[in-house]
Amino acid sequence: MVKKKKIPMRKDIVTGEMVPKRELIRVVKNKENEVSLDPTGKKPGRGAYVAVSVAVAQKAKKERTFDKAFGVTLTDEFYDELIQYADHQQARQELFGKND
Repeated sequence: MVKKKKIPMRKDIVTGEMVPKRELIRVVKNKENEVSLDPTGKKPGRGAYVAVSVAVAQKAKKERTFDKAFGVTLTDEFYDELIQYADHQQARQELFGKND
């Protein structure tokens, strides 16, 4: 019998859905209150996840989701970077499939 590998699930902070961690972008706030994208998923600090989706990233910008989640004020540049990164990752998933 083949043991099914447990897939770590995380909540998408924008949509509230539980999604496999690999299909999400991690955003992290460190002790200095700096918020950044975490492509490796290993940066220290408090993490929040958002779907690899331009539409969801744009919604996060519109609703200032990460400002609320982390109790900080973020620049539009941060959200624009998130949208660009989501766009890039979305394109990669379409090219290579979800398990690259």
